[in-house]
Amino acid sequence: MRSIGEMARDSGLGVSALRFYDRAGVLVPHRVDPDSGYRWYAPGQLDEARLLARLRRAGMPLADVRLVLAGWAGAETDLVRRLLDAHLRRLEQGLSGARAEFSTLRALLDDRENPMTSPRTTAPVRLSVPAPGLAAALDAVRYAAGADPELPMLGGILFDVEGDALRLVATDRYRMAVARTAVDGHGGPRVQVTVPLALADAMRALLDGEAEVRLTVDGDRVTLETGGTGERQAAGQGLGHDFPDYRRLVRLPAGRRAPVDVPAFREAVRTGPVRAGEVRAQDGVPCDLSVLEVTADGSVALAGDGADDRDVVAVNRAFLLDALAAGAGDRLVLEFGAPTAPLVIRRPDDEHTFSLLMPVRLEN
Repeated sequence: MRSIGEMARDSGLGVSALRFYDRAGVLVPHRVDPDSGYRWYAPGQLDEARLLARLRRAGMPLADVRLVLAGWAGAETDLVRRLLDAHLRRLEQGLSGARAEFSTLRALLDDRENPMTSPRTTAPVRLSVPAPGLAAALDAVRYAAGADPELPMLGGILFDVEGDALRLVATDRYRMAVARTAVDGHGGPRVQVTVPLALADAMRALLDGEAEVRLTVDGDRVTLETGGTGERQAAGQGLGHDFPDYRRLVRLPAGRRAPVDVPAFREAVRTGPVRAGEVRAQDGVPCDLSVLEVTADGSVALAGDGADDRDVVAVNRAFLLDALAAGAGDRLVLEFGAPTAPLVIRRPDDEHTFSLLMPVRLEN
């Protein structure tokens, strides 16, 4: 007999998926302990679970999965082949439709005269920025920058100057961090440039004082100077790609807010229960998920296995720990929307600095 954990390890199905298929009557354990409710599987059920895992990865609907498993057990090969062929045809039709839509989208992109972001000014823009403010903003967003070579426009930090504010933004699609600091000396149009991570890190290394520093944006070239005569300098070319319009992504409906004591909450997340998550596209590594819920008293807790998945939000645990560290404080506020909405991590004293973590779909 295999325990549910052993079955999950050997079959490729997560524990929560096995529980789901048990409740759905698709893969019912051979025995369930009447006292503890613990599930045990017979040796012969491993092949059935592996078949189920393959059908799941292929995206077959649950109704068809039932028939395939029944036909497989009864050696009804003709039924199984017909179901597999029908699902493959649906996938091929869907892929053909997706290709057509993507071709249309590419044509629309080619026809657009204006980029997604505002055009960069041709005249150099020179700004005075408080060193502590810029340092704090870089620290707040650096962790969320992308590293996927397929998306080079996300491999840096957006510097977005508008009015008397400089916003820094970083995202790798799965998380986003935004921070703002004040600037002086700019009264012209909006200016944007994406600073490569190596240059951003070189800039951060210079921000060790309390005085103001000088930031110059000249087309795609960015220069940061410190000291009265500019004796220390970090300069380089910005990325030659347009950064996504982050303002569209941060317009979220207000959710339930719950304060957290960061040291205690980080330790709870670090040592608490996790669920198996999806394989991350950028490195092919499955992630551990922290499943969070707001309790009746308004506090945040890690949800146990018995929690209703409709009332929880699951996020990548490593990303959550990074975001809590980037929050740079002992008190933060977590904002929960729907389970499909991003989890927002805010500083209670600064509404302009926050992180968004995309929720991860639970296996069931």
